[in-house]
Amino acid sequence: MKSLYCSVIFLLFSFYVQAQENTRFITGFSDTIPSKILRQDREVLIHIPKSNGGAKIKDRGNYPVIYLLDGIENFNSVVSITEHMEETSLCPPMIVVGIAQSDRLAELTTGSDKDFKGFVGNGEKFMSFIEKELIPYIDRTYPTTTYKTFIGHSVGGLTVMNTLLHKPNLFNAYVSLDGALWWNKAKVVEEAKTMLPTHNYKGKTLYMAMANRLERGIDTLTVQKDTSENTDLIRANLRFIKELQKANQNQLRYKFKFYEDDNHPSVRFMGEYDALRYIFDFYKLRIYDSEMADPNFSLDSLLVAHYNNVSMQMGYTIKPAERQVNSLGYQMIATKQFKKAESLFKLNVANHPNNGDWYDSLGDFYVAVGNKPKAINAFRTALKLKNIPESKAKLEKLLSEKK
Repeated sequence: MKSLYCSVIFLLFSFYVQAQENTRFITGFSDTIPSKILRQDREVLIHIPKSNGGAKIKDRGNYPVIYLLDGIENFNSVVSITEHMEETSLCPPMIVVGIAQSDRLAELTTGSDKDFKGFVGNGEKFMSFIEKELIPYIDRTYPTTTYKTFIGHSVGGLTVMNTLLHKPNLFNAYVSLDGALWWNKAKVVEEAKTMLPTHNYKGKTLYMAMANRLERGIDTLTVQKDTSENTDLIRANLRFIKELQKANQNQLRYKFKFYEDDNHPSVRFMGEYDALRYIFDFYKLRIYDSEMADPNFSLDSLLVAHYNNVSMQMGYTIKPAERQVNSLGYQMIATKQFKKAESLFKLNVANHPNNGDWYDSLGDFYVAVGNKPKAINAFRTALKLKNIPESKAKLEKLLSEKK
């Protein structure tokens, strides 16, 4: 007779089927990929950052990509989180790719489990589709960078962990949300014993979230002595964490968290947010009020150093955010810290010499300090690069004043 635990698992599978029927995305669009590996067309949901106009235009910038299992169910929440974090400068703008599952149990497991007689998962084929067809298609079609994050919940979390072990270089960051690591006699945990110490995970990040399905009076320490199937999931996760701690020389950056107030379904949203905060904890730039007020503090040097570190973490060059630099420059003009303002506007011009907007801002700086010849040159350069009515009006005003 199947255990209560497996009954719960079946209910969760039913929940996903119902969610797939009733839940659709509210931002982004769908795309269909013909797959020779899966021998079927596969739907994916695509979100392009608002900063790119929500469109797949490659000349506006390139973005890291989140690949999201159970995409139809999880798409809205992850898109909302990434847009909020971008707006608050907690992460870069990102593309989200939500992968619709056809048969999630078959696609997100490998091997068999004693409670699913005659069933064998074909997760290797599904991951081959992601590696050889989906990722290359996304890179060809959309404005991507090389940084990729992989997120999965439940058996999706199992897929994430299998990929971490067997394809560690496929993604930069891995997120397992209450992963079903108990599957197939916790084979993924057994494999971790030999594979985690032998891989070099430099530059890779892992976040593990665990939900609370424990009986009253049981905690994450005492549950490890339990042998019932009802606690298989959390015990398998805790055993995996022990293997992570043993393999402390493999350079994997990781964090795990037990969500005492969340169950298996609800841990998804909290875990997604916390995972992305952890993965991109290097991204936020902190400028103190005292540094803003100090006329001798070099804001441009702070920005350059910060984004050099961000570039190192992401694996490619990221320049200081243009609008952030521009805004700081105008703040410095307002407080009459003209040396700092000049260095900021010139930083933008140096990093983006073909953008007329930043020459327009530099022209505003020269107007503020009373250097009309340089202001005229800046506005003229801006207009050569872009038809900016404001620049034209300011240039005409300066030229009329010279007469």
